[in-house]
Parts: sequence; C-alpha cells; structure tokens
Amino acid sequence: MTNPPTTPNGVQIHHTRRLPDFLQSVNLKYVKLGYHYLITHLFTLTLIPLMALIIVQASQMNPQDIHTLWLHLKYNLVTVIICSTILVSGSTVFFMTRPRSIFLVDYSCYRPPSNLTVQFNQFMEHSRLTGDFDESSLEFQRKILQRSGLGEETYVPEAMHHVPPTPSMAAAREEAEQVMYGALDNLFANTQVKPKDIGILVVNCSLFNPTPSLSAMIVNKYKLRGNIRSYNLGGMGCSAGVIAIDLAKDLLQVHRNTYAVVVSTENITQNWYFGNKKSMLIPNCLFRVGGAAVLLSNKSSDKRKSKYRLVHVVRTHKGADDKAFKCVYQEQDDVGKTGVSLSKDLMAIAGGALKTNITTLGPLVLPISEQLLFFSTLITKKLFNSKVKPYIPDFKLAFEHFCIHAGGRAVIDELEKNLQLMPVHVEASRMTLHRFGNTSSSSIWYELAYIEAKGRMRKGNRVWQIAFGSGFKCNSAVWQALRHVKPSPKSPWGDCIDKYPVQILA
Repeated sequence: MTNPPTTPNGVQIHHTRRLPDFLQSVNLKYVKLGYHYLITHLFTLTLIPLMALIIVQASQMNPQDIHTLWLHLKYNLVTVIICSTILVSGSTVFFMTRPRSIFLVDYSCYRPPSNLTVQFNQFMEHSRLTGDFDESSLEFQRKILQRSGLGEETYVPEAMHHVPPTPSMAAAREEAEQVMYGALDNLFANTQVKPKDIGILVVNCSLFNPTPSLSAMIVNKYKLRGNIRSYNLGGMGCSAGVIAIDLAKDLLQVHRNTYAVVVSTENITQNWYFGNKKSMLIPNCLFRVGGAAVLLSNKSSDKRKSKYRLVHVVRTHKGADDKAFKCVYQEQDDVGKTGVSLSKDLMAIAGGALKTNITTLGPLVLPISEQLLFFSTLITKKLFNSKVKPYIPDFKLAFEHFCIHAGGRAVIDELEKNLQLMPVHVEASRMTLHRFGNTSSSSIWYELAYIEAKGRMRKGNRVWQIAFGSGFKCNSAVWQALRHVKPSPKSPWGDCIDKYPVQILA
C-alpha cells in the first residue's frame, strides 16, 4: 500500500475525489435536444394532466351522478341528434376530400453493360482522336475530369465509343430504348405488376424528344392500354424527375385505384459537344448514361408491399430572372456547333433557388422548435441588430437521409456546407457521382438505392431528394419509409456496394 504524498514540512496530503462540475460539462447540444423535445411534444405534455383530471373526476362519480347525466341527455335529444349529425357529416366530408396517400411500390435504376465503361485515359484519347478539340480544350477537359469527383467506371453511349463518334437519330433511339426498357423490365419483374394495369405514364428527358415521343415508345413496347394517360416532359433539366413525380401525384389524386409509372432519363448520343467553348465542354465531362423507373400507387391495399409514402413535393422556379433563365442554356457556339453552356453564376443562382425552396419546405418538415428559433432570430435581426447572423435551421432534425442531385462535386460541397450536413449525409451523392457520374434527373434514385444497399433505411425514416435543373429550378421531394427497406433485386449497387465509400482525392 502506498503512502499519501506529503508537503516539504512532512504534512500528508489527502486528496478528496470530487464530482464533475455538471454546469461546466453539460454539452449545449443536449440542452438543445431537450428544448426540441419539450416544444415538439408540448401538446402531448399539456394533454396528459387534462386527461388525468378527467379520469379523476369520472372516478368520483356515483350512480346518482351518472343517472342525472343520462336524464340530461335524454331530455335534450334534439341537441344530441344535431351534434351527432354535424359530427358524422364533418367526418364524412373530411375523409372524402382529404388527399389520397401516394405510395412508392418500388423503383429500378438502369445499370449499363460493362462494355460501355469509359476510363479517364480512354475518354481523353478518344477526344484527341476526334480532331474536333484543340490542345487548350483537351487540357481543360482533363482538369475537369480530375476535379469532377467521377470515377473510372462511368458509362457513355455506344456511339461515343466509336472513333470517330457516330451520333445519329437511330443511335439516340437505341440508347433511349436500352435505358428505359432496361429499367422497366426490372421494375415489372420485381413488382409482379402487369403493364396493362398501368393507368398513368410520365416520362421526362430533357434533350432528346423524338416523334413519336419516348412515352409512345414505351406504350408500344409494353402494349399499354388504350386509355392510358401518358405525358412526355422535355427541356426541364436535371430537376425534371421530381416534377414528373409531382405530376403523377396530382393525377393519382384524380384517378382512383390505379398505378403510375415515372421514367426519368437523359440522352447523351446526340448531345455531345464537339467544339472548343469552355463553358460548353463541362457537360461532356460530367454527364453519363443512366435512367430510373418508379412505380407509384394510390391503392390503400398496396401500402403493405410499398417501400415509401410521398409526404411533400415543393417546387421552385427562378425563370423570371434573366440570369437564372440563361445559366444552363442550350445554344450554338461561334462556329455553329450545338451544346449546353453553363454560366459562371450557376452556383450562386442554385444557392438562391435552394434558399427559396427550403423557406417553403421548412415549415412543412421542421420541428416547431426549429421554426421558433428561426423566427425569433429573424425578428431580433430586424428590430434590434442587423449584424445578428440568421439562424440556419437544422434539417438533420427533419430528415435521416439526403439525396442531393449528383450534378457535380461543387454542388454537393456547397450543400454539405450550407445545410451543415455531416459527411455521411452526402455519402450517397458523392458515391453516386463517383460510380455513375451525373445521370441527370435519375441521379436521386441511384442515391436512394445506395442508402438501401448499405442497409441504412429504417421504418419511419424520412428522405429528402433535392434536384436542380435548367430554367432555373430547385425541386424537393420528401418520402417516408414504410418499413425497413432492403435493396431490390438487380440493384445498381448489387455487386459493388462493399467497395464503397471510397476516398475521393481533392
């Protein structure tokens, strides 16, 4: 046994073990969590004492009190009947007019064959061999590829693998057929839903709109019924997938007991840029082959087998502003070659559109505690001190998962920073960009498939899909998981999910 330490004068020192100073050690985040819990459950916490009071009063009633109450109701029969009629009528109107629940039964993302894979050195070599790009443009594309966040296993269409490339209407149709039919074949196989049961079809593809339309191609391929309500959305950019979901949702509110299929894709074959304008070369480096098919239902009987329920769709359009309208713009360059030009103001415009969108979405999804904090900070800033920083709502309290459109590395970086997200929240977006590139409007579905493949989707979890597109638009869709969601057969991540996440070098 060791002796206690002594002072220089030989006096023994006995240390007293002290409890930690909780006032100093309590982390502010736990105080904030307590505040959120109190405000969110304020109604429930107020209701508990009221219910307890009613129970106490009821337990003190004797048979005479009960008999008196019965006589009171008996001699006021007209009042009872009127109240009952109002209650029944009101309940009937409420249940008849309330919006129908929209269920996501399943979805499928197209996985291109391995022969369409393009590596960086192959991309650069083919670009050099075309003879269309000068040295400055080739070097620019090389730098964009290195900084893009894309990996070495993305896909470009068959026509772009030829030297020289062979873009044509026939090749573009072939690309569209492979993507759309590949996703739909898998969707119908996984859900066991017959094509004849589909009542609504919405297809979105921004840059390829042939005649007959892409939706007509699907009707012809799967012999869909003659009274199907089909729609073909074109020119609406990378956010058109959420727009298509919104359109299908509105149609499902009108047409009872039916299925809706949404197909989101983009076509690259005829939209490759073969010029030297820097702002029009970026899409060549980012956009890749991909597409998704989604099966929606308004049948209450489908709830048990569905993956998600649609909670909200919020759409923001900044097209009234000239800069926003032209920040993603299809045009011809000085020598007449067609491409899509990306403005240097793109990130600032996207930030403004996002701000407007989340201002609308916030009150729908954020806990009341976050809304009160935001509102009180705003009032303080307006009335007392203009230098007070605005309170940024914590959207992590509203959502467990985030599917941010994999438009590019800069887009994901900015949203991670501005929404104060953790790396795990943007992991699905970064890995989708790395593995499949920018697949336009379908990218948010590859990201959702990643989350499922990782086994992270639990019952009750809420997912925020955020998409940006030309126009300029920012659109959000919110889904809630109806069960612990497992990946569907032939998931695009099926044979490679164990390799992810990968480290992406800066």
